[in-house]
Amino acid sequence: DVLTYRTGSRPDAYDLRQARPKEFVLRDDRVEVRERITGQREVLVQLEAGEIERVVGEVVDQAPEAVAVSLLFSYADDRHETQLAGEIQQALPDTPVSISSQVAREFREYPRTVTTVINAGLRPVVGSYLLSADRDIRKLGVSGGFLVMQSNGGGVPAQRAEREAHKLLVSGPAAAIAGVVALGRDYGITQLLSLDMGGTSADVCLVRDGVPPVSRIQNVEGHPILSPSVDIYSAGAGGGSIVEVDTSGRLHVGPHSAGAVPGPAAYGRGGTQATITDAHLVAGTLSEETPLGGRIKLNRDAAIEVMAEVGRQLNVDTGDAAEGAIALATAHLEAAIRRVSIERGEDPRMYTLVAFGGAGPLHAGQLVRDLDLTAAVVPRHPGLFSAAGLLAADLRIDEASTVLLLINEEAVDATGAWFEKTAEQMVAQLGRDGIPSDRIRVLASIDCRYRGQGYELNVPVSGLKLDLKRVISDFHTLHESVYGHSSDYQVEAVTLRVSAFGSLSRLSPEPGKVEIAAAPISARLVKLRGMPVALNVPVYARVDLGQDTRLLGPAIIEQLDATTMVLPGQVGRVDERLNLWLEEETTDG
Repeated sequence: DVLTYRTGSRPDAYDLRQARPKEFVLRDDRVEVRERITGQREVLVQLEAGEIERVVGEVVDQAPEAVAVSLLFSYADDRHETQLAGEIQQALPDTPVSISSQVAREFREYPRTVTTVINAGLRPVVGSYLLSADRDIRKLGVSGGFLVMQSNGGGVPAQRAEREAHKLLVSGPAAAIAGVVALGRDYGITQLLSLDMGGTSADVCLVRDGVPPVSRIQNVEGHPILSPSVDIYSAGAGGGSIVEVDTSGRLHVGPHSAGAVPGPAAYGRGGTQATITDAHLVAGTLSEETPLGGRIKLNRDAAIEVMAEVGRQLNVDTGDAAEGAIALATAHLEAAIRRVSIERGEDPRMYTLVAFGGAGPLHAGQLVRDLDLTAAVVPRHPGLFSAAGLLAADLRIDEASTVLLLINEEAVDATGAWFEKTAEQMVAQLGRDGIPSDRIRVLASIDCRYRGQGYELNVPVSGLKLDLKRVISDFHTLHESVYGHSSDYQVEAVTLRVSAFGSLSRLSPEPGKVEIAAAPISARLVKLRGMPVALNVPVYARVDLGQDTRLLGPAIIEQLDATTMVLPGQVGRVDERLNLWLEEETTDG
């Protein structure tokens, strides 16, 4: 019944009517096993042959598409789990069988079990799709391997992705961060803030020292999934975010979105609520003369109509309503950036913003100004940047094992042996994936806590051998940074972690064309925040901007997949890679 009682707590302690999260397996489809191994690896109830026969028979009778096997304390000792799973697999040779000790060898019963269940449920769908795609690609004569993005920001061959389907759950946003890291590497920049603003939301991530932050647990619709994933914070501020006024007369932006259908009112697909896209169209930062994505013709009259209704409820004119909506959306973005930086002890002013997605470049200049950021870079193809990140990602393998050991001399040998053995296996696997040894790097860490605490902090380990004094000292420092205090209590090693990265060869970027004096293609009136009147702003085509182009704001730069706004007092310059940089104009020019 672990899938029913979960962790024994309610997400909202004071809501007596909250909906229960979905149970992924019906009660009648669960089979209980008579066996028991303790957390200290002591066999209390032996798994007998007759019990195995009974369980296998019940499973076979249900003719399942997939099977998940999760037994108590299998993270500590998996012999019963492996034995049972082997018999099930033998009885059902064409059915995928997922084993918790292989899917997530970590403690805490519900997260381990639900992770295994999700992996099992996804495998028949994801597996058949990936394996058939792999076969079709090879039929076309493509010799390279078919790689799939994982939630951790690294790639994996499709054959292994089928067995680890739970590691693909939030792979889309993770691809973008791989692109951000690669872009920073091209310029030697390691302190980066990413802003991926699309139609429904905006994803923000802080990359420190060139390494994307990875969380060991991801929450998917209320379920904790034990799978490393890039730590991305999402804000309800996308182009389709709905703009509305509540009963108290306050303006709201998001978190609800009009989606693609019906979408913003300006799409002409039946949308009747104002959105950020409608607000930009009213303000003039977007134009009905330039189709979004080259296909969607915007209707400014429809945008004015829905924004006028917002203005009526606020008792302001339509233009002020649009300006307020854009300002509030930008404030949401600023709060998201503060969430991943200032609230975690990082100064955003030391970071470079990478703005992409269809709507990110529209807000990048204002974010640079409001947060006093170093600069913002808008990639050459902002709307395709996440896809480009797929080509920039390394191969990555993650392994973990819960040990629950006090950090002392006895722990040195135990942890060191696991680190070395696991790293050796991972390097060998990357070698089989075609990565030479000189392009493989291995990182180790330990989840630590004070003895008696309920949750852990991840502490990097230098090399693969435990340095007692350094790990304990680093944990004290990290605990002080996160919680504001540290202690002299004993430190416990909870879970050991190793990540291996295999660097792939990449194409060199094509050189940019040199065209310093680009001419505007048009001009239009734009009402910018804080400006008393609308300005006549020149509009440029991004495709016309060559290397060393330098535009003084205000200026609008349009392209097929995004629009960039250069504010008054800012400079937009194009570098040799044809990326666009937004910076405040300096007094020395």
